[in-house]
Amino acid sequence: MFDQYIVCDDHGIRPRPDGRPGGVVEVRMPYYRGLFLSMVEAVDLTLDGEPVPAGRTTFTVHGTTYTFDRMPHVTDDRWEMGERAQLAFATDRPLAEGEHQITVAVRLRISYMPVPGGGRTTKTLTFVR
Repeated sequence: MFDQYIVCDDHGIRPRPDGRPGGVVEVRMPYYRGLFLSMVEAVDLTLDGEPVPAGRTTFTVHGTTYTFDRMPHVTDDRWEMGERAQLAFATDRPLAEGEHQITVAVRLRISYMPVPGGGRTTKTLTFVR
């Protein structure tokens, strides 16, 4: 329902703040309510057709950065509807400047739904160092 809003395209892909190869994209939740982070099962990233392993991504909301193996245990922080989170990813080589295709798939565990919720979208974003 809110798939088209998952990837925020107004800032493109930013360099990682730690200077390592890769980038940062902003993402929103594709659901009309906020959820505790323990209910965010995955935020999968595909860069130019290649999946980025979850171990090479981090999720930052409210200034706190989480790894995806830690998120199932986070019951004191929430991702609210419309709130932007930063999805940082590492690559083996520096990202080339210019356009890149980004696909983000979000899987959510919603208490009253018998199947996982979430959404998926693909956008072309520009990376500038």
